[in-house]
Amino acid sequence: MKRILLSLVLFSLFNTATYSAEVFIGVHGEVTSKVYSARLASFKGPADGSVNAEDFQNIVRSDLYLSRYFDIKESPENAVKFNKDGLPDYSRADSQYIITGEFSTPESEGRWIFTGTLYDVKGEDGKGRILLKKKYKGGMKALRPSAHLFSDAVVEKITGNKGIAHSRITFSNDSVNGKKEIFVADYDGGNLKKITSDQNVNILPKWSRDGSRIYYTTYKYGNPDIYEINFRQGKINKVYTKQGLNVPGNTSPDDLKLIMVSSPDRNDPGIYTLDLTNNSAEKLMTGNNGLVAAPSWSPDGKKVAFTSDKSGNPQIHIYNTETKKTIKLTKMNWCDSPVWSPDGERIVFAGRDGPKEKFNIFVSDAGGSKIVRLTLKQGHNRNPVWSPDGRFIAFTSDRDSRDPRKKQQRIYIMDADGSAQHLLVDVPGNSYTPSWSN
Repeated sequence: MKRILLSLVLFSLFNTATYSAEVFIGVHGEVTSKVYSARLASFKGPADGSVNAEDFQNIVRSDLYLSRYFDIKESPENAVKFNKDGLPDYSRADSQYIITGEFSTPESEGRWIFTGTLYDVKGEDGKGRILLKKKYKGGMKALRPSAHLFSDAVVEKITGNKGIAHSRITFSNDSVNGKKEIFVADYDGGNLKKITSDQNVNILPKWSRDGSRIYYTTYKYGNPDIYEINFRQGKINKVYTKQGLNVPGNTSPDDLKLIMVSSPDRNDPGIYTLDLTNNSAEKLMTGNNGLVAAPSWSPDGKKVAFTSDKSGNPQIHIYNTETKKTIKLTKMNWCDSPVWSPDGERIVFAGRDGPKEKFNIFVSDAGGSKIVRLTLKQGHNRNPVWSPDGRFIAFTSDRDSRDPRKKQQRIYIMDADGSAQHLLVDVPGNSYTPSWSN
């Protein structure tokens, strides 16, 4: 039982053994990417005033700013003039792109229609043209998601990269009577919702790759079982409830399997793959006289990063599912919580280089030849996870706690190079183990 409890907390207890590793300090500059100049024209609301167009525009503005791709300029109402062809007057344009939006009044009450348009000032032939025109409609609850979708459409049309404004972050939080429940927020911290209400311990949530489900461990029925929140079905389902420890990792590239740590019949924990179509579990590896935890499938499904203390203190290892061979990635004092980047070229993890250091966030290349430290001297920083485009990292930190004696853990986000670290959402209590949807 002692070994099960150690695995459940994912090697969070400290140890005094020491190791050395070549660790580099991250260069805290802005994320390097091309910056596009765009003018955001004042969005027009419906004639009946049923929708606040400014609120919608504020979300789009924030999304484009947070993407780091744009230099946004504002235009007051009616500042952008249109010619007889319905195109903006480009003769005095000071931006490469112009974005407009307009709400029209639908036939039914409580509904709305929004049309967003992206103009290229010069175009391929030196003349202005419409690059993108999107129409969205729905009820009031769909306003914020639609603004995010329009922002993502603009980002992808201009940069060729998929936007992340539609993505969401889930985490566990104990603000409700000290009990841990599963929460979900938009990627920018807005639209915060508590998903479970069990008045128990619900922890370690993980998104499916298609973003339709969240897998998590719950103690609602006494045993640490794996359940899923299925957003398409609108309900919570049982997934895996064998007696013993059951902790979800992420899903396979096709979303048909779940990697997990399990101790069936209370045996020593091992890493298993669970077939979600028939609920059959297959053992991938055991600890071999050590503990294993925190498995993370690579984007191509050919490798698994995980934590093991077989060689002493917990370190990050990589298991090749084709060759059946394992390599040790890190040789630091303590490492945990590895997560593959979306392109499969990097692994982010929490760790420390010496026994007296606080935990920080590090990034390694897939071969372990270079490790870069992203956080330093700002409390304990743990549980990192990538954004779906690999340009940002969410993590937990106890920095800037309301009460320094309690060291409150909250969710923070930073650029992938360690810059622009900022609080995601200020939720009472402690927040744990974020997971970012695709």
